[in-house]
Order: sequence, then structure tokens, then C-alpha cells
Amino acid sequence: MDGLDRFSLLLLEPGEIYFEDFAAIYVLPNDSVNKDGWEEKFEDGLLRGRLKVCSKSLVFDPKDPRAPIIKFPFRTFEAIDEGTTTQTKQLFFSEDEQIVIEVTCSMTVEMLEGGVLQPYKFCREKHKHMFQLIYADVSTVLPQICQLQRASTLPPNDQNIMIQAIVRSRQSRRKFDRALLGDLSEAEIYETKANKVTPLVTNPGTILLTTSMLYFQPHNNVEKYPVIRIGLGDIRQVIKRRYLLRQVGLEVFCRDQCMVKHLLLTFKESQERDNLYEQITKQERVCMDDMRQDNMSYQWQAGAISNYDYLCYLNSQADRSENDLTQYPVFPWVLADYVSESLDLTDPEIYRDLSKPIGALNEDRLRRLKERCKDMPEPRFLFGSHYSTPGFVLFYLVRQYPQYMLCLQNGRFDHPDRMFNSLAETWCNVTTNPSDFKELIPDFYNLDGSADFLTNSLRINFGVRQNGKAIGNVELPPWAKDPRSVIKMMREALESEHVSMNLHLWIDLLFGFKQNGEEAEKADNLFYHLCYEGSVDLAAITDLNDRLALEVQITEFGQVPKQLFSRPHPKRSRSYGLYDSIHLSNKTLEGALDSGEDCAESDENRPRRPNSNIQNLWQRLMDLAEVQQCKVHREAVMGVAFTSDGQQMMSVAQDSLIKVFTVPKLEQTRSVRLSSMAMSCCLHLPGTDTVVVGSWDNNVYKYSMQYGQVCLLLEAHCDAVSCMQWNNNILVTGSWDCTARVWSVDNGTENGAGNGEENARGRGGTLSAGQNIICEMDHDSPVLCVALQPEGSLLATGNQDGILTLWHLPAGNLMHQLECNADGVNTAVWNEADDRILTGGEDGHLNIVDAHQGAKICVHNLQEVIRCVAWEGRLVIAGGESGDVIMFDMGTGLVIKRLKAHNCPVTSLSVSLDNLHLVTGGEDRRVILWGLKS
Repeated sequence: MDGLDRFSLLLLEPGEIYFEDFAAIYVLPNDSVNKDGWEEKFEDGLLRGRLKVCSKSLVFDPKDPRAPIIKFPFRTFEAIDEGTTTQTKQLFFSEDEQIVIEVTCSMTVEMLEGGVLQPYKFCREKHKHMFQLIYADVSTVLPQICQLQRASTLPPNDQNIMIQAIVRSRQSRRKFDRALLGDLSEAEIYETKANKVTPLVTNPGTILLTTSMLYFQPHNNVEKYPVIRIGLGDIRQVIKRRYLLRQVGLEVFCRDQCMVKHLLLTFKESQERDNLYEQITKQERVCMDDMRQDNMSYQWQAGAISNYDYLCYLNSQADRSENDLTQYPVFPWVLADYVSESLDLTDPEIYRDLSKPIGALNEDRLRRLKERCKDMPEPRFLFGSHYSTPGFVLFYLVRQYPQYMLCLQNGRFDHPDRMFNSLAETWCNVTTNPSDFKELIPDFYNLDGSADFLTNSLRINFGVRQNGKAIGNVELPPWAKDPRSVIKMMREALESEHVSMNLHLWIDLLFGFKQNGEEAEKADNLFYHLCYEGSVDLAAITDLNDRLALEVQITEFGQVPKQLFSRPHPKRSRSYGLYDSIHLSNKTLEGALDSGEDCAESDENRPRRPNSNIQNLWQRLMDLAEVQQCKVHREAVMGVAFTSDGQQMMSVAQDSLIKVFTVPKLEQTRSVRLSSMAMSCCLHLPGTDTVVVGSWDNNVYKYSMQYGQVCLLLEAHCDAVSCMQWNNNILVTGSWDCTARVWSVDNGTENGAGNGEENARGRGGTLSAGQNIICEMDHDSPVLCVALQPEGSLLATGNQDGILTLWHLPAGNLMHQLECNADGVNTAVWNEADDRILTGGEDGHLNIVDAHQGAKICVHNLQEVIRCVAWEGRLVIAGGESGDVIMFDMGTGLVIKRLKAHNCPVTSLSVSLDNLHLVTGGEDRRVILWGLKS
């Protein structure tokens, strides 16, 4: 490698800024030539390279990689002035003396000699050093260096103030170089200053947003690219970030073809960050992935994404980034056995208790910590160190990134016996040591990452332990064959059934309601107050020295992630739904999303997990094909339903007729006109031969399939009955008169069997609008759908304004109301397993709503009006405006399959799980029966 490749900002002090560099010749001090080995290689006493001017030092980067990079800290300068030398005259073909920068200092730091990563050499001897600038004028450069050197002589507070003033002065003169634009026709939208953040480094630059690109131009030449260009169409996500407990960060995630995968920026004020965020997100070319927290949480619960991917997502949402070692992603210790020869991942005994923080796993240690906590003044804390700090992250990664550790620890590695030498030793330490509570990092579980952090592949000399062993590779557990097998086993443990069923408890501790406050104290999860966001307002601290000291303390001690959940996190479902998306490649998923094509795998290739019987049935429903169809109505079909045994089905239409068919041949057995107006909906009363039908004439009718007789059941509303649902002798009706009514209606059965003649006469007679009403609920627009909770205590109604309302029965008290589907909620169904409602509407959105919170927890857009749905687990079968029947996985957000069904919108559908049949009705007057291909 050449000298330019070796230099990086990691060689500077934390927070130090690199301004510019100059081609130069370093005249080695006469009294040091041939004293050390590397000077012997330069007999003329001259080194060619670049002199770099930084805020706290000069750095000479020699062109010859055999020589070390040399740092000259300003605080060690005893004199700096303009001088002359004749030693370089032969290089310039001149007999005249050459003007040089002459520096006398008491210490130099030598780094990366021969390109080898090793501890820095601190040479604490007074020498005079001379630098001949090749192209620049010494009289121009020297005053700038002198100004920075003077700042180093001031008290720390004044020094920081002066350096920041110099930095602001330099940056204010920097404008984006328009010659770097990708297209000169781009319209400029927003320009501001920002720092690019990478591990342990911040580098200032200029941000420019145009109509087609986002640019970052650094204010120096240390970056790989003179300008970073990100096409607006390549932006995948833009996330506001917390940085040093202040809301001043912004991270841009890019697609694969981009110059960079992600770019973390920080700003002086949050307003600048917010302005850029707003300008980016409103650009038409920006099309970001749907990564809403509610959707991702639902996908994890449904088994559509892995535990690893979900933890990565939560870390990102909580402002933790791999670009920021002060907020590096944190992962749990999952396994508790690092001494056995083999592991049985089905054995709960090998796992760590995820309901407790790492510091509470050892009862004796916890007891001692609590005793100490009681004697503390406020604010008290239980744990004296954090579970994630830059030092802890580099404890794990020092073999892979030794340069980070040298930067963090002022050019030194840690003591050999304190390094990450063994997984078993480290686990023992974090469960017994009174000051060690560190969790893991994602690298231990990342199958696509490198295992280099477990091996000394760079052959760095880290020293020798007290037992005489040199530091080499990390000692692996007996159950691991090699470093890759460690990661593989730990990932399998993370994805195990035991961890899946308990991971939500750890999420509560790290990202949820047990993270701080009273709940954290109850959960033995209390850290030092500076770890928490909002504990100190750095912007309000006027003393710069105090502010910098607090920033250092926050950086070194650790930061609690941003709180994401204020309620207990839902548990993951034991049933993993349709398929395990871990086995689907990104290409498959992205292709399916982009094209809208089916992505269901074949039965032979589809990975299976233990599912309930019902979910196995629904999984088989993906193999449906058309069995029969008929066109027996003269107007649009409005409602279809199976009998409870699945042997018959019925349809109602705008031609006022109800028709009954056998299954699967669709032979018509009944056809009756119920009224003079259109029928809107129908349902079968379980255990009877009775069908209940809603009509546009405001009434509800009973029809006996056995006797073919009709009677008026309810004079229900003042306008058309639009929807109905029945459960345990409770009938709910919705109407265009903007009301929903709950009725107590005897279904005319005795011991679960229909009583023919009496049932045909409509036992109990006609009920008027004033009879047997349990409650009535008013709305601001026509009611389009109702969904009655299977237990019967909750009711959801959707209206034409797009409002979903939740009511508590029998009183009909309002629980929640939320805007759900723009322009109308057309359909709603209830999931009895977890009290959630699925809605579909005019805006094409499928929404899952939590009944108790009254909030959306998952949203997907099918890009067409949704008229009707059926739902079980992750699978939704939807009838759309296009006439297709859409099989949709709410977990992955993918269309699994499309059935080309009707020539016009699908108006209604019904599923029979007894014989695996689906029936659909459409505006094209057809009824279609679907069954298994076999």
C-alpha cells in the first residue's frame, strides 16, 4: 500500500478535524538520523510525502510505506517559525537556500511503520523538524498552523472555543463545488453543512439536495470519493437519528447499486436535520421501503421475518447504527452453555433467562448490587457500567478492526488478560463480575458476515497473557468446530422455538416499557442517569468545556436505546404461518414485490414448521383452482355463503332472488324471490336450515332451505340493510341509514336442530324496529360492514367515511374510533385468536387493528379497491375491483397467488374449511366454486 492509503482519521485524536494537506519533504532531524531502524533506510535524511494540517496536530504521511506516519501534536510544540535549509537544494536544482517550516517539539508519535498495525511509538525527545513545501508558499501556510498551535496553549475551555471558531470560519467559506454535479441541469433544493459519521470519526462536509441527487462533499481529501452521490431513486430509507443523546442525526440507507450502503450524518441543530429530512421525503423520485414499526412487529409475530432481522430492525429504530460505536446494535446473550461437547437446542436448560437483564442473572451478585444501591444518593443506579459501550464493542471486534482500538485507547491495545480470549470466560465474567454487564453484538449471529472477529487473521501482536500464551484466536466452546460453526450454532439458537417464545421479554427490557422509570426499577434494569435520553440537555450547557466533558462521559459510559414500546411487547406466535421467510432469498422477495407475481413455493420445496390444523388447511387453500361456475342471476351477485357443514351454498343478488346450490356440482336446488328490491347480504344460521338475508327494502328475512319458505324477520332500518353478522342468537345489522343495531333473535332451534314447519313460519313472528333491540349505534355516514367478536362482547363497524369504530356490547359504548380506509371501509373480519380486526376498503389498503389499543398494527396496499376478505393467521383471501381473488400474506406483504375469477369486481366470498372450498360472487352475475387441484 502507498502512504495515501494508510492515512485515516482514526490516526487523529477523538474529535480532531483534518483540514488540508500539502506536498512536502520532511527533513529528518540531524541528531536522530540512523538512531532508529527506519531512518537508516533514508540515507539522504529526506522523506517525501504529504504534510496534513489538523486541528490539534501536524501529520506527515510519507510516500514510502516503509517509513511510519508521524504525528506532531501542537501541545508539544516549543517553537514554530520560518527557516531555511540547503539539504533539499539538489531536489530543486538550485544552490539557494530553501524556505521551510521549522518546528521544535518535545514529542512525536510514529504510526503504521511498514504498514503494520501495531501500538504507536511515542518518541519523547526534543528535536527540530523541517518541512519543505513543494508547491505551496510557506508564508501562506505557516500563519494557519501558528493559529492552531496558539489554540493548543490556551486553557481547555478557551482552546475548544478557539478551535471551533476556526472550524466555523473555514467551513463558512466552503460551498458545494457545482462542477461535481452529475447533471448541470439539476435544480438545487437545499444546501447545508453536516458531519459524516463512521466508527470513532466525524468528518465535516457540505450536503446538497437536488431534484435527482443527494450529495455529500467532504471538506478534505481523506474520503474514498471526492463526492458521494446518491440518486433519489436509490434511497431505501431515511431515518432520524439520536447522536450523543441529541436529536441531530440522519441516516440514509441506499439500494445495492449505490456508491455507499448507508450514510450517517449529524447536524449542528435539529432544525437543519429536520429541514433536510422533510425536503428528501417529499421528492417524487424518493420511493422508500415500507418499514413502519407496526408492520415489522406484526411480521415478526407472524413469523414472516427472523428473530435476527427483527432485532436489527429494532436497533435501527432505536437510533443504533454500526456507524456509531457509541450506539452500536445490541443483541442478547442467548446461550448459557459454553462448556458442553454438544448442544440440544430443544433443551431449555442451555438458554439464558431472557426475562432478566444480564446483570440480574446471578442472584448473589444482584443482591450485593441492590445493597449498594440503597446507600446511594439520588439519582441511584443499580449497574455501574452499561451493556453496550464503544469499549465493549471493540472488546469483541479488536481482531477484525485493531485500528479502532488503537484510536480509542490512544495508540495502545488492551492488557492481554483483559481481551476477548474465550467465549466461556467472557460468559462467566458477565454473569459473575460486579462491574461487567455487556451484552453481545449482531456479528455473533450474522450468517452473512465475517468470522474474522474470532480469529487473529491479521496476525497482530496483541501481547502475551500471564499464563504465557500469546494472544491469538478466540478460544471456542467444545461444541464448535470452527469460528463459522460458532456463528451458525448461535444463530440457530437465536431462531429456536424457546428463544422465539421469550424474546419479547428481552425486548421489553432493552426497547420497551421496562427500559426506564419505575418499571425498570422493578425489573432490576436501572443504569446511571446519563445513559438515558432526556437526562441532560447538552444544548443548554453554555460552558463548552463542561459540555465536552459530558459528551465524553456519555460516549464512554453507554447509552440506553430510544424507547420504542410503552406497553408489553406481543409474544411471537407459536405457529409460523405460511412459510418461513428466512429461506426465501432477497431476490425472490424483491422480485415478487416489484412484479406483483405469485411467490408461493411448491409443496416439495416449501419449508414446513409445526402449524395448527387450521393453518395447515389455509396453507392448502393456496392450491385452489376453479371447480364449477354458473351464471344464474340476472343482476350482480351481492352475497354468497356456505352452510355450516359445507355441503350447500347460497347466493343473493340485486335481482331479489336467493338461490341454493349443492357442493361441489353447483346444482341449483332452490330459487326464491324474497322481496321487490335487491338483496344485499346473506348468512347461514349454524345447526339449522335457515338463511338470513338483508334487503334494500330495509328488512331482514328468514328463508328455510328445507321448505323453501320465506318470512319477514325484522323491520330493521329506515334505509337499506347493507351488512349483517350472527353469533349465538345475536344479530348485528348495518344500514345506509347510518346506524348499526344489535338484536336478540331466537334462531328457531331446539337442541340444535331445526323444527321444520315452525321454523318456516319464523317462530316468534316479525320483529319491528322497536322490538328485541339490544343497542343502537349512530354513525356519521352509511355503515358498510360489521364484524362481531366471536365472544360477542366487542363489535367493529366500518362506514363510508373510512372510519372504523369499536363498540363494547351489550351497552353499545364507544371504545375506539380511527381513520382506517380512505373513502370507505368495505369489509371487516375478526380474528378470534388475538382480538384483532382486518379491514379492506376503497383505498386498497388491508389494515390490521388491535381492538384493545384501537390502533393499526399492520398496513399493506393491494393497489386496488377491496370489496371482501377472509382471514386466518397470515393468509388473507381478498376480492378486488379487478375481479381477481388475491391470496396475500400479511406477514411478508407479498401477493402469494392471484386467481383470475370474474370479469367485474368480486362482491363477496366465503370459505368452507370443512371441505376446503371457496365460493365467490361478482358483478358479472357469476358464482364460482373453487377447490383443491386434486
